Formats: sequence, C-alpha cells, structure tokens
Amino acid sequence: MSFEQFGFFQDDEDFPPYQEHSETSFAAAEEIEPDVASLRGRVLAFLRERGDEGATDDEMQVGLHMNPSTQRPRRIELWHGNLVRRTDAKRPTRSGRSAHVWVAEKTAC
Repeated sequence: MSFEQFGFFQDDEDFPPYQEHSETSFAAAEEIEPDVASLRGRVLAFLRERGDEGATDDEMQVGLHMNPSTQRPRRIELWHGNLVRRTDAKRPTRSGRSAHVWVAEKTAC
C-alpha cells in the first residue's frame, strides 16, 4: 500500500489529510473521504452563523455534535484555504483551558 499526503487545494482536494507513517491514519482518511466536503461545509456554516462572536474548536464540536478528530481537521482545512481565521480572543473550553476563537473570513462565500 502506498501512502501519499494530499493538500487541501490539490487535484484531489476532498481527500482528507493523514499521517504518512500510519496505515490506520490512511485507512481513516479513506473512510471519511466521501463526507469531507459536507463536514467542512458544516464547520464553515457554523462559524458564519456565529459572526464576529466566532467559536472555539470546543464550541464547534458541541454545537455541531462533531467528534474533535473530525471537526478540527476540517477547521484546519478551512484555515489553510483562507476561509477562516484565528482571532486574538480566547475563551475557556469545557475543561477550563483557554482556547482561541475562530471566525469565518468576511470574503468567504
């Protein structure tokens, strides 16, 4: 089996990222691949709805009922695509730790 890392805006833009050294990471990427675009869209829509208030990763996971291992990579893809940005604001997570707030870019359509 050959492992290759795909970028967000390459020919196969919907193939999720994975750890090249990990066969299980590649298998997980293959399994979620059909749903990546819609999951990414859900994260972006959530941030757009929140406007300038934005959301932490934890708030997105709770609001979207999405596993952290699914939500966070989708937010990272949106960030790499310049569709969301990290603000200077921070809010506490459910565990009490401080987390950055993310917002959708105003130009994101």
